[in-house]
Amino acid sequence: MNVEQMKVVLKEILLKTDLTVCVVGHRGVGKSAGVIQVCREIGRRYLPLRLGQMEVGDLVGIPYREGEVMNWSRPSWWPADDDPAAVVHCDELNRAQQEDTLQAIFQFVEPPAEGEPRALHTHTLHPKHKVVVTINPPDGTYQVAQLDRALIDRMIIISVETDYACWASHARSREFDRSVQQFLAGNSHLLARQGSPVEMDVEPTERGWEMVSTLRRSCRFPDNLEMEVYAGIVGREAAVMFLRWCHDQKGRPVTAMEVLESWPHVAQKAAAQRDDLQAATMNELLTVLPLRRDLVEDEEDNLVAYLGILPRDLRFGMVKALLRTPHLAEVISRDKYDAIVLDAIGAICEEVR
Repeated sequence: MNVEQMKVVLKEILLKTDLTVCVVGHRGVGKSAGVIQVCREIGRRYLPLRLGQMEVGDLVGIPYREGEVMNWSRPSWWPADDDPAAVVHCDELNRAQQEDTLQAIFQFVEPPAEGEPRALHTHTLHPKHKVVVTINPPDGTYQVAQLDRALIDRMIIISVETDYACWASHARSREFDRSVQQFLAGNSHLLARQGSPVEMDVEPTERGWEMVSTLRRSCRFPDNLEMEVYAGIVGREAAVMFLRWCHDQKGRPVTAMEVLESWPHVAQKAAAQRDDLQAATMNELLTVLPLRRDLVEDEEDNLVAYLGILPRDLRFGMVKALLRTPHLAEVISRDKYDAIVLDAIGAICEEVR
């Protein structure tokens, strides 16, 4: 994706999740500038850390003794709990010159465990403060360290590439010299030559799928970027397979068993179905339910909840059909379901009269 697309994705993730984005791209493509611009747009203070220049003490602080207890002083860059919301930019993460520096920052870039704050050694970060990483790709053309799979697995990898249209828009907005703009309009190949494509060792893992789940629940990405975001978590092949499966599911009606056994997960989809798909769901339920005399309470509740999302005319027809089967009539006629089915039953009584 280009820098403008990266900014859209980064803004969504920073505002709605605690996950860590790692922006990967060749030199000069605009990674750091994009992060700074996002911070300005969302009103967050920008705190850069150039990890290639830092040692462990710069990250965890200097130890001092207080009685019999060893403590570590808070680093000057560390945002306090009462400071304005900030984005800590871990720049050049894979340029850390010492192995122990890279090991120290490992904990900090890891998304916080559920209910726990992000931490670095003895210091904890307030949830309003977020973390972003940028690196050059380890393709042999940069003096960088190879990140291991455990570290990659803890971040959302977003690859950024040169895009002339994106650069031209930026040049106009910043009022670059007109001669430069006009020259590159006809010679766009003279922008940065990116070298080999950005390839990171991203594979599907349990942690990765949990991050995908978090993003799908919390964020909304443009359709043309969604696959690239997920590919940066579970790999391109898995992301393609997953989104293809999701697309196939969108065109299928909610099944009877999904209504009865997984209603909370399909309620929104069921409510949004077209009339033809709704008819398919209703017909399958009317085929399955007469054979089911062993409905448990949760399944009964799910059935009535499904009736509740139907338009009045469809609900009327569904209740009328269910009442023809004695054990189903007994279920939907219970007092606790009156709020949903009483109107339909009343209309049926009027029709009989």
